[in-house]
Order: sequence, then C-alpha cells, then structure tokens
Amino acid sequence: MEELCARFLEAWEADRIDKLVLIPMFILDFLCIHPFNDGNGRMSRLLTLLLFYKAGYIVGKYISMEMLIEKTKETYYEALQASSTGWHEGENSYEPFVKYYLGIMLKAYNEFESRVEHLKHRSLSKPDRIKAVIDNKVGKITKKEIMELCPDISKITVERTLTNLVKSGYIAKVGAGPSTGYVRV
Repeated sequence: MEELCARFLEAWEADRIDKLVLIPMFILDFLCIHPFNDGNGRMSRLLTLLLFYKAGYIVGKYISMEMLIEKTKETYYEALQASSTGWHEGENSYEPFVKYYLGIMLKAYNEFESRVEHLKHRSLSKPDRIKAVIDNKVGKITKKEIMELCPDISKITVERTLTNLVKSGYIAKVGAGPSTGYVRV
C-alpha cells in the first residue's frame, strides 16, 4: 500500500496522466491489493469521491456516485474482473475499469445537468414541469425517474399528468407494472 500511495502521489504531482484516468487506475490497484479484511469496496468509493473532489470534480456533492455504481453494479463487477485479470503478474489492462468510471462520471454530470435544468422550470406549473422532464429525456422515462427529478411534486400529480398526456397523445405508455415507462410520440 505504501508503494502504491507513493507512486500515485508521484503521478498526481507529475500531472502527465489525466486525473480522470489516474484515479480509477489507483482505485483498481487498491481493490486488487485488498488491504482490509472487510470494507474495501466502501473504502474505495470514499477514496474515489475524495480524489475526484481534490481533482476539482465535485459532482459527487450533488449526485450520489455510490448510487450510480449500485445501479450498474453488474457492469462494475464485469469491469473490475476484466481489469484485475493478470494484475498480480503485471499483465492486466486498466481500460475496462477506467472506461466504466468515465461512464459513471458522465452519468453523474448528465444527471446533475438534468436537475439544474429542472430548476429553471420552477416557475412552470407542476404538470408543465413534468412535461419538461419528459421533453428533456431521450427514450423511455419511468414515473419513478420523474418523481426523483421532481421530488416536490406528489405521486398523484405525476400520475394524473401522465394519464392526461397519454390521453392527449403527447406520450405513449410502454410496458406494464413496475417497469412501465413513457415515451414521446
């Protein structure tokens, strides 16, 4: 661990590798070393957040990086497995894990941008805000996603608005049950 931290600090200060690439590389090394009996995953996520803050990427203050990782944990473990294969022999590729983390950062900033966008629509009526959320979404959106983006709007208002938008032909209902979504027509 001491050697890893020393090399990481040296690379950080030399500034030859972009921090967005360097941080996931460090995290992968940390996870492969597995320094603790328990809690390595949690510690790696805390280290990730801290290092991104230090590098000037503060989106984690507003968007839960841990939640984004949790939502994509299957992909996370696939990337971790792909990048850690051959690590002990020095023959691994950091690329899958780095790409995964870059994707998480992109998702975080996109979600942040989406939330900020909704603040601009605060002066709109609640149904118009829901409509704006739908307009800004590419592809299917669920009732749950709308409620996460508009936490001050009640479930009943969201449901009523979605029903009215379906009736008017503005959106179409896709699927049934918990996976029900809505798409622009």
